[in-house]
Amino acid sequence: MPMKTRIEAAITQAVQAGQSHRAPLQLAQALHYATFPGGARIRPTICMSVALACGDDRPYLADAAAAALELMHCASLVHDDLPCFDDADFRRGKPSVHRAFSEPLAVLTGDSLIIMAFEQIAKAAVDDPGRGMQLLLTLSKRSGMPFGICAGQGWESEAKIDLSAYHQAKTGALFIAATQMGALAAGQEAEPWFELGARIGEAFQVADDLRDALYDEETLGKPAGQDNLHGRPNAVTQLGVQGAVSRLKDILGGAIASIPSCPGEAQLAQMVRAYAERLTPVMPARHPH
Repeated sequence: MPMKTRIEAAITQAVQAGQSHRAPLQLAQALHYATFPGGARIRPTICMSVALACGDDRPYLADAAAAALELMHCASLVHDDLPCFDDADFRRGKPSVHRAFSEPLAVLTGDSLIIMAFEQIAKAAVDDPGRGMQLLLTLSKRSGMPFGICAGQGWESEAKIDLSAYHQAKTGALFIAATQMGALAAGQEAEPWFELGARIGEAFQVADDLRDALYDEETLGKPAGQDNLHGRPNAVTQLGVQGAVSRLKDILGGAIASIPSCPGEAQLAQMVRAYAERLTPVMPARHPH
């Protein structure tokens, strides 16, 4: 089965499990709305790619890990868009969940997706508790405190921000989880895969900073200029546009060099190069920076 098909099937199965005929209808609909149609599914694709590169001897674990990562990511987007955070009206080119369903249902949607993420791994872990426990611990560490996406959001409420810790928690955490969970699902050690995930996450953050500064809402499919609006630290403010582009290229070069030795090492390098092309923004002809 093609990797994209595996990922979509795993996510679909997870969401449908939360849509029993006895479930509250609007919340069940909001779960689907928040996850479909998906974005690029970058995190589950990285997870699955690492698992395949490492042998993928427990495909059901890789499927569960990939689905869990995307569910957690979607939950974070639903919560990020809430009025108490970004107050964003649009996400992925359509009204954000709190605009489409209401703020209470958006909170419940995010909460439900988080729980659903852990449920996927727990169900798959029945046949391999050892790997399953490592997957649960990794997802927990990269979702909560002090190193996960909750910490990333928390940094935005601090008067003084540790930019490196902020970026690694807010954006890098789930990319680190993606590389490490892909390796764990295939029976490999997690630690050698930390650097690859951290570098991809940092590259994604710099690219996101560039897109936020350079593109309009129609191009992004979500509100633009949010970093300046909310006074967030970002690579464009620190380095300028050209400096941020240069930094992005350096990070991605380091990511390729950091790939651990594995049977699918060449294919992983090709994947990172493909992401490099996708991440690098097309520069407008003129820009005030």
